[in-house]
Amino acid sequence: MSVTLATLKQLQAVDIRTVDKDSLVDIESVSIDMTKPPKEKVAEYIKQIKNPYCFKCKGYAVKLEFSDTGRTLVDCFNDYVETLK
Repeated sequence: MSVTLATLKQLQAVDIRTVDKDSLVDIESVSIDMTKPPKEKVAEYIKQIKNPYCFKCKGYAVKLEFSDTGRTLVDCFNDYVETLK
């Protein structure tokens, strides 16, 4: 399965606030053959999940977003914990 940049942009633009949760694939139903090469694993994941940016997990709609700040999740979490002190 070949996914174009335009298709990825459309998938990324899904609004988590208005998406029909029932239309999302539950990530727990995705099963990847870990013996395959990385490129094939990615293709298999995208084929099963339909939208790698927006899916369902334990009944909740989840939207992945990435920033280009160079900050890691750990950096953000540490900053958050610092605000709790």
